[in-house]
Amino acid sequence: MKERFYSLDVFRGATVAFMILVNNQMGKSYAPLDHAEWHGLTPTDLVFPFFLFAVGNALSFVMPGLEKGGTSLFLRKVSRRTLSIFLIGFLLNWFPFFRWDHDHIVLKGWTWINQDGVLAGVRVMGVLSRIALCYFFASVIIYFYKVKGAAVISLLLLVGYWLLCYTLGTGADPYSISGYFGTALDKAAFGEAHMYHGEGVAFDPEGLASTLPAITQVIFGYFAGRYIREKGKTYEMLCKLFIASLALLFVGYCWDSLFPVNKKIWTSSYVLVSTGLAMASLAVLIYVIEFGKCSGRWSRFFDVFGKNPLFIFVLSGLVPRALGLIRIENTRSAEGQVAYLTPLGWFFEHVCKPVAGEFPKNASLLYAFCLVGLYWLVAFVLDKRKIYIKV
Repeated sequence: MKERFYSLDVFRGATVAFMILVNNQMGKSYAPLDHAEWHGLTPTDLVFPFFLFAVGNALSFVMPGLEKGGTSLFLRKVSRRTLSIFLIGFLLNWFPFFRWDHDHIVLKGWTWINQDGVLAGVRVMGVLSRIALCYFFASVIIYFYKVKGAAVISLLLLVGYWLLCYTLGTGADPYSISGYFGTALDKAAFGEAHMYHGEGVAFDPEGLASTLPAITQVIFGYFAGRYIREKGKTYEMLCKLFIASLALLFVGYCWDSLFPVNKKIWTSSYVLVSTGLAMASLAVLIYVIEFGKCSGRWSRFFDVFGKNPLFIFVLSGLVPRALGLIRIENTRSAEGQVAYLTPLGWFFEHVCKPVAGEFPKNASLLYAFCLVGLYWLVAFVLDKRKIYIKV
């Protein structure tokens, strides 16, 4: 059955919009717009798994065509797309290829000494890198092992990752940032300079080991998309989608007592809980849009993000990095030391903060909403001109 599900486009677009919102907080932000410190879950922790789930949804609609084309065509198309997304992510991490070294702009090499005198470098992994790897392995698993085989492999990946974390972890807590086994693997593969340091130490939340359970997120998205496509717009489909989401949430939170829900090491319980919430959210959208016929300007707002999701996400990373090379003098000390702001930093300090007044968290929220609006305008113009940038 080849019915059009507008709700899937809205789901994908809403995920991209929220991703931009949470990635562009500046200064103090409201707790739901921050990641959980370690164990636990906030709305922000749902953005990435929702996107992987949406990748699986989209895969369910293109897989029949890939299967008809044969193995050679399948491997060629999937490999090309995987390499393209991975390369875009890697170049985005390197961009803008120049950096400030005191008062001079120099070429950003593979490694350099940062202002703290520590060796730094271009990060290898990241959001797009994980999307590329998850898309590739999920596609290969589904193509060669079909639905039943993919379900078994998903179970093995989730349980196997739990066992790896438990047996290879070090220290008193194998699920802590210091005890997590995947960090040693990333250090051996990339080196500390090329890893994420946002936690204060070399630790990559999109590392190699934690990509294993993330693959199942795409597979689950494929299962949901395939089921929706086959059953069509029926109440049976909707009810079973809700039931499946509740089952995933129940198992995920039961598992949480042994293997805590944790986005940063992408625990198996986190996969089940976030997938359950993604499935429930999609079911609500299907009910509201497809059954209730309740769509309009609100759905149109998200829809345009879903038309060029990868391009808009990359653009949201390119713009602040490019503008980061522009310095605007902000203050000058009596000793002649100058503090600079980037154009976006100037906008935050001189527009958002005065508007927010005594509520600094509102300034961060206003800033993020302004950027969401900016990228929506770009997405709207592209959609208006029927320009859809595919990878």
